[in-house]
Amino acid sequence: MTQQTLELTTSIRDSFRVRQVAGMFDVPLGEKLTERFAYELPRPQEPWQIGLIVGPSGSGKSTVARHAFGDAVYQAGDWPTDQAVIDVLDQSIGDASISIRQLTGLLTSVGFSSPPGWIKPYSVLSNGERFRCDLARALAAGIGATGGSSTSGTQSVSPLVVFDEFTSVVDRQVAQACSAAVAKAVRGGQVGCRFVAVTCHYDVEPWLAPDWTLDMAAGTLHRRHLRRPPLRLEVRRCPRDLWPLFARHHYLSGGLSWGARCYAATLDGVPVAFCAVLTQFARRGAWRISRLVTRPEFQGLGIGTRLAEAIGDLYLAEGLQFGVTAAHPALLRHCSRSRKWRLARTSRPGRRRRMRPEDNYRDAQGRAVATFAYIGGDE
Repeated sequence: MTQQTLELTTSIRDSFRVRQVAGMFDVPLGEKLTERFAYELPRPQEPWQIGLIVGPSGSGKSTVARHAFGDAVYQAGDWPTDQAVIDVLDQSIGDASISIRQLTGLLTSVGFSSPPGWIKPYSVLSNGERFRCDLARALAAGIGATGGSSTSGTQSVSPLVVFDEFTSVVDRQVAQACSAAVAKAVRGGQVGCRFVAVTCHYDVEPWLAPDWTLDMAAGTLHRRHLRRPPLRLEVRRCPRDLWPLFARHHYLSGGLSWGARCYAATLDGVPVAFCAVLTQFARRGAWRISRLVTRPEFQGLGIGTRLAEAIGDLYLAEGLQFGVTAAHPALLRHCSRSRKWRLARTSRPGRRRRMRPEDNYRDAQGRAVATFAYIGGDE
C-alpha cells in the first residue's frame, strides 16, 4: 500500500454571477480551483477479491476510482427497448462459446432469479431489477475473460470490474441483498473477476464483506473482512392464500395444487419465501417440493434453499422421504454442490403430454430437469 495524492483543477470562467457568489460566500476566485485527495489503495499484485470505496457525496470517490482504475470503471450503456435482457447480456459478453447456462447463472448470481424477467426488455423492469441487470452486465467482463470460472485463484489474471454509484438507485433492502449476492458470486468463482464497489452508502459494507475499504470521508484504508449480518428467519406452515403474493415471481405459470402443504419463511414477520410440497405419485411416505420461490427483493441471499432444507429436516425427522425436481439453475447449482442433497436422476427435454386447460397443472415434461433427494446432515 502506498499513499497517493490526487490533485484536481477546474478552470473557472469569469462572469458577473460568478463574482457575486464569490463575494457573498467569500469563495477565493482565481483562474482555477484546486482540490486535493489523499488516499491509499492496495497494489494491483496484492491478493484481494472485493474492494469498497465509500464516502459522502463530493468526497472524491468517483474521481479516485477513475484515476486509480481507469477503464475498469463500468460505463453503463443503453439497453435496447426491443430486445430481451438475456439477449442484450449475451451481446455484451460477445463470446459465441458462452452457454445459456452461464448467462442465466450470471443473472442469478446478482440475485435476479426470475426467468420471466430474463425474457423481458430492460425498460419494463422495476428499478431493483434494472440495477441487477446493470450489475450483471458489468460482471460479464469476468465471464467473457474466464468462461465463468475462476482461474486457480491467480489474481494477476483476473479482470477488474469497478461499479460506480453502487446501489444508489435501489432501496436499502435490495441494496443489502445485491451486495451479499455479488460477494457470494465473486468469492465462489461464479464470475472470474475482482470487484470494487463505489458508493455513498455505508450500510452495504457488512453485506459486501470487502477485503479492503477506502473511506474517503477520513481518507483511510482499512483491511478487514467483515462477517455478513445473520438473517433471523422463521419457518412455519401457512395458508394457501399466501401464494398469490409469490405466484407471479415463480418461473412456472401453473397454479397451486389443492393438496399442497404450504410453508413460509418470514423475516421480522414479513413473508419473504414460500414453499409448497406434495406427496409423490405411487410412493408412500415420499414428498416433493412443488413450488419454491423467494420475493425478488430478497433473492441472492440463499433464503429459498434454507427454507427447503428446513422443511426437509422436518420430514426426515418424521421418517419421510423428501426431494425436489427442478430446472432453475440456482436451485440445481446449490443442490449439486451441497452434501445435503443427492442427485437421483436427470431427464432431457422430451415430448410434452397434452393437458386439459382445466387441469391448471404444469409437469416437467418438455423441460430439462434434475431430481435431488434430500439426505440432510451437516455441510
